[in-house]
This record gives sequence, structure tokens and C-alpha cells, in this order.
Amino acid sequence: MNNQMISDFAKLISNSRNIVFFGGAGVSTESGLKDYRSEDGLYNTVKKYNVSPETILSRSFFEAHPDIFYDFYYNYFLSCESEPNRAHICLAQLEKTGKLKAVITQNIDGLHQKAGSKNVIELHGTTKKHYCPKCKTAFPTEDVIALKGEVPRCRKCGSVIKPDVVLYEEQLKETVIEAAISAISAADLLIIGGTSLAVYPAAGFIRYFGGENIVLINREQTAYDSKATLVFREKIGEVLSETVKIM
Repeated sequence: MNNQMISDFAKLISNSRNIVFFGGAGVSTESGLKDYRSEDGLYNTVKKYNVSPETILSRSFFEAHPDIFYDFYYNYFLSCESEPNRAHICLAQLEKTGKLKAVITQNIDGLHQKAGSKNVIELHGTTKKHYCPKCKTAFPTEDVIALKGEVPRCRKCGSVIKPDVVLYEEQLKETVIEAAISAISAADLLIIGGTSLAVYPAAGFIRYFGGENIVLINREQTAYDSKATLVFREKIGEVLSETVKIM
């Protein structure tokens, strides 16, 4: 870890009044969850279904094969009891100081809220909510978990229950898009962590940042490295915890 870079990062935070964090799957890997696109990620290691995880996580596949969808969804999203890691906890601490105004996440695991963050913008929804697409009746998540991969059905109309997540072939919610763009546009420091910035339209929101400083924390190179004030290649939890420690 470069101590000078950590010191510079701490100074950027201290001199900022409106910080926004934009994060992806890499934020939760330190909690034991798989990311998606790395060599050991979900898309490259799950072979048992004879169809790619991207296909399984599409709206058309969900509607055509809810049995396979829910077996996959339970095994890789619901059955994993995970806890917030150092990154989630440090971001919650920064929010309490009043400097961090929003956490914008591509993750659906709810770990930011579990760590104590209040203003979390979930671009792709959350596994913590489920509902009936037909009659809009809410369905308790604990009941979905109790089925252990069996298909949950609406108690009112019998339709297949859907997780409140944005599947492939679905669009992001307009209200969520507006909230994310508004937060990024108002920021004077943008911290990007644990994301390759390869998933659109989410990654495209970065272009709305008009502040002076971007801090990028990611194990692999991204298209925004050249635009960043600081680039860290270490684990995001390690970088944030070392930075918060000296503030």
C-alpha cells in the first residue's frame, strides 16, 4: 500500500463537501460473494446449468424457465449468508460525517444498508424484495428463501413471483436513473470502487460528474483510469479502511 497515496486520498476527502461513491460487484467480494466477470467470477465458473448465467438472469428465461431460474437464484444469491466488509462499514462511517451524500451501487445484496448506509441508490434493484408482476402483491423474502429454490407463486393470483431486481432485457427504473444522475452531478469528489465500468447504462452515469477529483479503486484496469486523480489496485476494503484510519 502506497502511504503517500493514502494520505492524498484522505486529504481529498477532508477537502470535499459532497462525495458520492459508485460501486460494483468488487465491493462485495470481500464478503465472500462472487463477482461477475473476473476469472473466478460467476459468469466464468458456473457450468452446471448448461446455459450461461447471463441467459438465466434474463427476463425471457425467467418467464420461460422459472424452475431453473429459481434454482440458480437461490443457490447463488439467496442461500449465501454474507456480512458487510470493511468497505461497506467505512462508507457508512463516511456518510455519518456528512461528507458522503450517496452510495450508488450496481449490487443487489443489500450489504450497504446492513452496514448502516442510509442513502443507497440501487441501480439494479435488490434481492431483499419480491413481488407479483401481475397483481403487484409483495411477497416476503423469507418465504422465498424457505422454498430453497422452488418456484414461489402469488397467493392471490398464482403468478410466478419475481425478485425486485433488474434482469437482462429490462430497463433501469427512471426514478433510480434520475437519482443517480442527480447525485453524481452534484458531487465534488467521486469514488469509484469494485467495478470494471463495463456494464451499461450504469457505467455511463460517470460522464455526468463535473467535479475535480475521481478516485478509482479496482483490481483491474478500467477505461476511466486516465481520468482519475488517484488509482488504487488494492482491495477496496483495505484502501478505505487505511484512509479512514488517518482522517
